Parts: sequence; structure tokens; C-alpha cells
Amino acid sequence: MYAQSVILSCSPEEAIERLTTALKERKMGIVSDIDVQATMKAKLDLDMPFYRILGACAPGLAKRVIDAEPEAGTLLPCNVVVRDAGDGRTAVHFLDPEAALSLSDNADVRAVAREAKQLLEQVRQALQD
Repeated sequence: MYAQSVILSCSPEEAIERLTTALKERKMGIVSDIDVQATMKAKLDLDMPFYRILGACAPGLAKRVIDAEPEAGTLLPCNVVVRDAGDGRTAVHFLDPEAALSLSDNADVRAVAREAKQLLEQVRQALQD
């Protein structure tokens, strides 16, 4: 499996606020924000429900990955998808850093992936509370 998910009974905007807070509490943040819904409308004139891809990052962990294997930066940051799940619910999907960084044979990179996975699992659990 490459992702873990949680379904929330709130708007996507509220889910992003809650996600941002939970990340900050773990010394993580959002470093990129791709509005897929807006891009599909602008580029293909397609209407679709709310769908954002957020790049979550723990700078200390990212530095360790890049120090251990500079090209492994292509696998960063950890993507989090926030999307409208219908009926007033929002789905939040977390990329499994171990799955992404398993492409590296470097033991240091894999160790950081385990730490990042634990942090993101804490964030996922915090959103459920």
C-alpha cells in the first residue's frame, strides 16, 4: 500500500486547516500546494470536486535524505491529498514515505522514511480525534 487515509466530517478547507495545525505540532509544514481542481478547469475546462495535493515536509528529515543521497530529493516532499469525498466529508490521503523512498537502497534514506512515516501517522491520528 502506498497511502494511508482518513475521512473527516468537515469541509476540505477545514481539513486543510486541521492538517496544517497537526503538521506544525510535529515541526512539519506544507511547502507546496497544487490545486488540481483549478488546474483542470483552467487547462481542460473540466469541472471536478475539490482536490488539492499538498507537499508536507519536515525540513530536518528532508536534509538528512538529501545529505545521504542527493538525487533522493526527487522523492520529496511527502504528498498529502485533500479531496471532497461527498456528503459533507473530506478524504485526506497520506503518501507512505517508506513506499516512496524504498526506491533507494541507502539505509540512511530508509531510516528517515520510517521516521517520516511515524510522523505522518501521528498527523493522521490527530485528524481523527
